[in-house]
Amino acid sequence: MKNESAQQEQKSRRRAEWLAQAGILTEALPYMRRYAGETLVIKYGGHAMGDSDLAQHFARDVVLLKQCGVHPIIVHGGGPQIGAMLEKMAIQSEFVDGLRVTDEAAVGVVEMVLSGQINKSVSGALVEAGGRGVGISGKDGGLMRARKLTRTRRDPDSQIERVLDLGFVGEPVAVDPTILTNMLATDIIPVIAPIGLGMGGETFNINADTFAGAIAGAMNARRLLMLTDVAGVMDKEGQIISDMTVEEAQALMTDGTLTGGMIPKIETCMDAVRNGVEAAVVLDGRVPHAILLEMFTVHGSGTIIRR
Repeated sequence: MKNESAQQEQKSRRRAEWLAQAGILTEALPYMRRYAGETLVIKYGGHAMGDSDLAQHFARDVVLLKQCGVHPIIVHGGGPQIGAMLEKMAIQSEFVDGLRVTDEAAVGVVEMVLSGQINKSVSGALVEAGGRGVGISGKDGGLMRARKLTRTRRDPDSQIERVLDLGFVGEPVAVDPTILTNMLATDIIPVIAPIGLGMGGETFNINADTFAGAIAGAMNARRLLMLTDVAGVMDKEGQIISDMTVEEAQALMTDGTLTGGMIPKIETCMDAVRNGVEAAVVLDGRVPHAILLEMFTVHGSGTIIRR
């Protein structure tokens, strides 16, 4: 009798699990239909990229998106890996306003790490997950043209502004999406290193957030997903703001609610939305399947910014 009771209990548990899985699929199906054929740009970096288990989850989730008819484009960062390689090669590096000063010696290392080590690691993970990840940089096919980024700083004593030389740090000037359009017409998943080509043939290191926003705008993406190491945008009480407009986001910057590294991320999201992206989302890349939760469930994940 005990064995029969245990077997019956086990069958009941399995049935409950199957029903739960069916419920998930039922909930996800309308969203799969909604986003079929749409372009999704994912900025991938931070802890999500450095943790091997999360990296595997990420690759499988992106491949699943492609199999569901969504067209994902990945733009990756790589700050910690660049820092480690520069240190290994005894090349000095410093940051100004969160941007790595990149001289002629450093820019070669930056390109090597981003376009080589990291880019091929991400595209390889997609292949291992059953997809066709193809790694490129912004230099390939003339995808991203860039110019030297300038920053100014005011001297606190004289109040005179001086221009800071960041070296080969660039900002997007123009995006030619031809190569991406051709790739998305197949089963290829583009993986892009944030390197741009200057008008004089120079190589520029571009902030990955900024790069992803420019790609999303040029591709008229349905969504820009910014994977971060925080749960989302917080209000002054420390609660996550799940949904806000561009105007509300601007107000949070004006009143000082948003500080530090969140400001450039939100500015990128706002610019992307203004340039035609339907919505941009700041979400926690440390959460397994964060992308699927955002795209295929009613609850979403993180903070969404809309027009």
